[in-house]
Amino acid sequence: MTTVWRGLFLLPLLIVVGNCNIPFLDEISNPSHGLMNFFGGNNNDAPTNDGGNTGDGGVFFKTDGKGNDDKGDVDTATPKVGGGDVKSTNYKGIWELFTENSGVSAMHLVILPKIDQALMFDATIWNISKINLPPPCRKLDDTGKEDCFAHSVLMDIETAELRPLRIEHDTWCSSGALDINGQLVSTGGYNNGSDTVRYLADGKATEWEEFPGALGRGRWYSTQVTLGDGRFMVFGGRNMPSYEFVPAKGQKNTLQQVIDFPFLAQTNDKNENNLYPHIYLSTDGNLFIFANDRSILLNPNTNQIVFEFPVLPGGSRNYPASGSSCLLPIKLKPDDNRRIIPAEVLICGGAQKESFTLTDFKRPKEFPEANRDCARIDITKRNGKWKIQNMPSPRVMGDAVLLPNGEHVLIVNGAKAGTAGWDDARNPNLTPVLYKIRGGQGSKKFKELKHSDIPRMYHSSFALLPDAKVMIAGSNTNPGYYDNALFPTETRIEKFSPHYFDPNLDKYRVQIQAENSPNQIKYGHKFTVQVTVQDEKMNEADVKVTIYYPAFTTHGISMNQRLIELGLYQVKESGSETFDIDVQAPMNGNIAPPGYYMLFVNFKSVPCRRAIWVQLL
Repeated sequence: MTTVWRGLFLLPLLIVVGNCNIPFLDEISNPSHGLMNFFGGNNNDAPTNDGGNTGDGGVFFKTDGKGNDDKGDVDTATPKVGGGDVKSTNYKGIWELFTENSGVSAMHLVILPKIDQALMFDATIWNISKINLPPPCRKLDDTGKEDCFAHSVLMDIETAELRPLRIEHDTWCSSGALDINGQLVSTGGYNNGSDTVRYLADGKATEWEEFPGALGRGRWYSTQVTLGDGRFMVFGGRNMPSYEFVPAKGQKNTLQQVIDFPFLAQTNDKNENNLYPHIYLSTDGNLFIFANDRSILLNPNTNQIVFEFPVLPGGSRNYPASGSSCLLPIKLKPDDNRRIIPAEVLICGGAQKESFTLTDFKRPKEFPEANRDCARIDITKRNGKWKIQNMPSPRVMGDAVLLPNGEHVLIVNGAKAGTAGWDDARNPNLTPVLYKIRGGQGSKKFKELKHSDIPRMYHSSFALLPDAKVMIAGSNTNPGYYDNALFPTETRIEKFSPHYFDPNLDKYRVQIQAENSPNQIKYGHKFTVQVTVQDEKMNEADVKVTIYYPAFTTHGISMNQRLIELGLYQVKESGSETFDIDVQAPMNGNIAPPGYYMLFVNFKSVPCRRAIWVQLL
């Protein structure tokens, strides 16, 4: 019976591989590794699903015998606190276990505006998760079987309450971004989802709308980017060296609307190393595109490459040699009329070009050390050079989080050895690192913070929250849901409170008065944010107002993550412990694309108690 079960499960996957001629389909196609290797040996390790109700979160798993309380609990030890400002604090943060079970392992994660819900989803192909789908069950294609598990959930970021969502077209390794109204637009995925465009509105009762066939080409491991006018483009995907504009809702692209992109073919190694390219909208309207070890500027209006940057030495930084990246905070001035607004990109970690061959194909597996370097470059200069410094430890599959005070990047998640892929990494990197954006050289550029106890390996994710904490989720190195693997499928969610949560700094944590502050701002217009703070006087030198565009995170890629420091006019006392802060919205969409942002007020580099959502139009 076991042989029959394996055959039925694998037959459609092998047909796809054979018909699609995917030579490096590492997650499925090679019989010496990947999926087949996981289903060999102990038959009890394979996921099962008979379509019934488990009665307990929809789980058909063994436990690892360790229980659920030995990892990720709140750190009850008194953390070391420091001085009276962020620069001098020795506080290394604190971890809290937010929930034991998120229902699905968060391969993809994004915060939806206004409703304070985290959207998490993984893949439909496994036909299993840790939460049931409300009736009726999902009908599987041409098999007569049913899938009664949810593969997408909404989670309240304060209570952890879950609502399972029905999704039909496979989202495995897909892409996405929020539109001007705060709706998620998701593209691509696997098999029947590869050419699908999906929509999820920002209401608590919302459900997915799916449009298969909307893309001109199927896209798996592609990157979606938002342009200054709010349109989306989607780049690449496995064996897809091309890009296209995402069509309007309900419309379909033709092959004539797919644009060949030889750059992605040129950067494709035998191990790929160029999937999920790092892409950012520059302040001049061009797109910075980094794949493998090369990077260019592409004019999205003319489809012409306008500049190529120097090669970044030292290995590869894209899947499966997955490094992390971010567009560093953009700093504006009031009435900013500069012709060029500087913008820099940071890329950290990754792996050597040959690492995936050693981890995924060689037997026994080898796990080379990951890259240690962090490199940054000004993408608005034509003579820019990479500035490279080393992190305290190697890291692959990490995430780069823009913190709301605009002074640090939090580098978190990932492993110290190996690559992305099924069981292709070892030595979890449990210690988050602060990268100092301005100032500092060598070891002073980085600061290690409090470590977690939960490995966050392949398929991990993060989200910056309105209270300035960082949600950490996901991790699944297995083709399915396994509790007894070396790195079990992870559905625990943590929240990390960074260094600015030092109790000594709590007096600087202002409260935004939402009722006296706008929820919609216009390009170039001046507006006022009102805050309250006890026993402190505020002035312009100690205040920053920032807006943060929520990232769509997956595979170490933070699509469209963006932080802008607004031009500040004045801070004036307007009442007892109350201050009005006059700032200016960004001048145009190339600086900040239209849509919903979290607005933070930072006093003495300490973020406010809670951001407010503002729509930039």
